[in-house]
Amino acid sequence: MLSKYFTIKKDGGEHEIIIQKSRFIGTVKRVESEEEAQAFIQQMKKKYHDATHNCSAYIIGEHDQIQKANDDGEPSGTAGVPMLEVLKKQNLKDTAVVVTRYFGGIKLGAGGLIRAYGSSTSEAINAVGIMKRQLMKGFKVTIEYTLLGKLENELRNSEHILETINYLENVECIVFVEDGQETAFQDWIIDLTSGQAEIEPIEVKYVEIEVESTKE
Repeated sequence: MLSKYFTIKKDGGEHEIIIQKSRFIGTVKRVESEEEAQAFIQQMKKKYHDATHNCSAYIIGEHDQIQKANDDGEPSGTAGVPMLEVLKKQNLKDTAVVVTRYFGGIKLGAGGLIRAYGSSTSEAINAVGIMKRQLMKGFKVTIEYTLLGKLENELRNSEHILETINYLENVECIVFVEDGQETAFQDWIIDLTSGQAEIEPIEVKYVEIEVESTKE
């Protein structure tokens, strides 16, 4: 499993731009299989059945094993490939995009089409939002209520992810920690609470963190 990777927000979304009177509607969706990607593309073609073109691209797999692009009637290489290149440049995985075009009467030429489909894809991704999926180790930290204020504040100002607080007989904080930081995290909690915290390892899972850029 990858320690981290980038994708778009789970629910996806769309964004529209106008270029030389043509409408370009970029719709992006997170997909985890080629069947899911194809179903999404067909869904968009049905939704925008009256459009001039519904061009598509997707990239799927831990090592980008599946990469497909479709120009849907635009001149070869002017739509699907530029869209796929944006996904690759943004380091996105498990992402599909459909750019719907309603022709506005002005021809853009090959270069103009490449820029238009690339821009529509980029702007749709930016509008929807990028997520970093970070593989993290979970811990259940159990403390008395008197320690909660201090611990919660420190956790929220740290690089760790405070996912849940369970208010039981004592307080349970469910915290996720980056791979390799487990020992340092436990030492930090012991120090913060003067040894009054009970720390129990739980699951390992991907935690989603919204980011502005895929460049770290």
